[in-house]
Amino acid sequence: MKPKVAFFDFASCEGCQLAVLNCEDVFLNILELVDIVEFREAMSETAPRFDVAFIEGSIHREQDVQRLQDIRARSTVLVAMGACACMGNVQARSNFIAPAQNFQWVYGEAERNSLQTDPEFWPLWAHTRVRAVKEIVAVDFELRGCPMVPEEFVHLVKSLVIGSTPHFPANAVCVECKMDENECVFDHGETCMGPITYGGCKAVCVTGGYRCDGCRGLLPHAHREAHRWLLKEKGLSDAHIDNRYRLFCSTQFQGREKP
Repeated sequence: MKPKVAFFDFASCEGCQLAVLNCEDVFLNILELVDIVEFREAMSETAPRFDVAFIEGSIHREQDVQRLQDIRARSTVLVAMGACACMGNVQARSNFIAPAQNFQWVYGEAERNSLQTDPEFWPLWAHTRVRAVKEIVAVDFELRGCPMVPEEFVHLVKSLVIGSTPHFPANAVCVECKMDENECVFDHGETCMGPITYGGCKAVCVTGGYRCDGCRGLLPHAHREAHRWLLKEKGLSDAHIDNRYRLFCSTQFQGREKP
């Protein structure tokens, strides 16, 4: 029997699931290897148990925690898919703001006073902090990025099907910039998160004329102190540097994950 695969979404834009569907050239080949039994973006069927569960999205509420724990109990392998699931993504920036203040900024003072007593909106008011999937349950593999890289998804699925361990090198984005012969943005007066960020994206942002903002997360061996010194040398204040780190990597920046 082919492995049963399921996809689940929490707080996210669901862009990673769309990236899976956009693997048009290989998607049909994937379907020959696995049975997709749950995938809200593509089907309505559900299943009691599955071999591999892909989780997209960050965790905000206790009801999300319970749902995630149930999915983990029903799956053999669990994969965090995308920056939201792997590290909370941009929504985790709210962790640095008091829940009441965050609620007021979103809904306004008048709406806050009325909505906070409405049972329908109580989950919003009761929200405490954004968490990555691995802060709640055990995660077997991570597909990094915003969105995740389709080639890495295909590599992971094929590896699991044949019983091997998928390998994702812990190289910085700078390695891929050099391979693509990109000029370093630091040499043009710009600043970049590439030296401390997981590669695997083919340096797509820098190659496209932008910079790396760190959507794939901080490398485990990242030399943050040296990187901060480099950013300060380019004129960034401590507050500005903190904002750059928190854009995608808030949960790592808060120290809940070892550097």
